[in-house]
Amino acid sequence: NKELGCAVCLAPMAGYTDRGMRLLAKRWGADLTTTEMVSAKAVVYDDKKTYSIARIREDEGAVALQIFGSEPEVMAEAAARLSSPDEGVAPAAIDINMGCPVKKIFSNGEGSALMKNPDLIYRITRAVSSAIDIPTTVKIRSGINKNSINATECALAAEEGGASLVCVHGRTREQMYGGLADREIIKNVKSSLHIPVIANGDILSAEDALAMLRDTNADGIAVGRGAVGN
Repeated sequence: NKELGCAVCLAPMAGYTDRGMRLLAKRWGADLTTTEMVSAKAVVYDDKKTYSIARIREDEGAVALQIFGSEPEVMAEAAARLSSPDEGVAPAAIDINMGCPVKKIFSNGEGSALMKNPDLIYRITRAVSSAIDIPTTVKIRSGINKNSINATECALAAEEGGASLVCVHGRTREQMYGGLADREIIKNVKSSLHIPVIANGDILSAEDALAMLRDTNADGIAVGRGAVGN
């Protein structure tokens, strides 16, 4: 990572990025790992299983805790609770999921569905960043579909709302995990923001990481499915 001069991160993945995988990623050089996504509403309702997913232990190093939801006040309250946990250690950042393409999440107006409404992205990010003393980060996609590529607009809304970093997965919600990640949109986001931008998508090797950095000028890369089983 020092040789690359950038951040190398483990991207959040539901059902995968638990404590075991985070420790493996840290062992092999990840600067930052991220939890599985945690429901803000479940945190506010004191769901014990949700709190167990959110627990971070001291030996894990820098871990961002990812939350999802669509209501600014609920997201802010959940972020405040999780940034000062009763058990475990505080996360390095609260990461807001604005990229999950799964139907159940999307149809509920959460995850990547938030990209339909940049003003809501601003309001959620502002509420969360105002409620905590640690950085707020945001993960988005390139857009909803090929007719709605608005990652730059959404990223600017997040930056204005107080985000310290934006991670961009270069696929639309419609693409899910198929096709190729669009590096050009990540490059556009990077050139438009004043905060760091992390590139995500199709990073399966060191060569892919270098190519992504070269093509996007991103400040770092986030490895997702390329790390599963590898």
